[in-house]
Amino acid sequence: MRSQLLAARAAALFASDLPTASRPSALVVDSAIAGAVRRCGGTRGCVAQMAAAYGDYPETACRRMRWARGVVETVYQARHMEPDRELVAA
Repeated sequence: MRSQLLAARAAALFASDLPTASRPSALVVDSAIAGAVRRCGGTRGCVAQMAAAYGDYPETACRRMRWARGVVETVYQARHMEPDRELVAA
């Protein structure tokens, strides 16, 4: 579940207007993700835009996705520094 949320956030950041290689704050990342999701009609639209970019410009799409994933991991891991907890049935 966590990796799906990470992937959705990264796809939305990929589809955002933020420039690649920028180091946006958490507030800017949240705003960019929300704006991209609204503009693209949901996370599926963000993924579709990302797929189109890979088809049209694979050399720049790879770099942008690495950047987007790194930013998302940095921002959201900083917010949730506690380790994952598993529920165990007793």
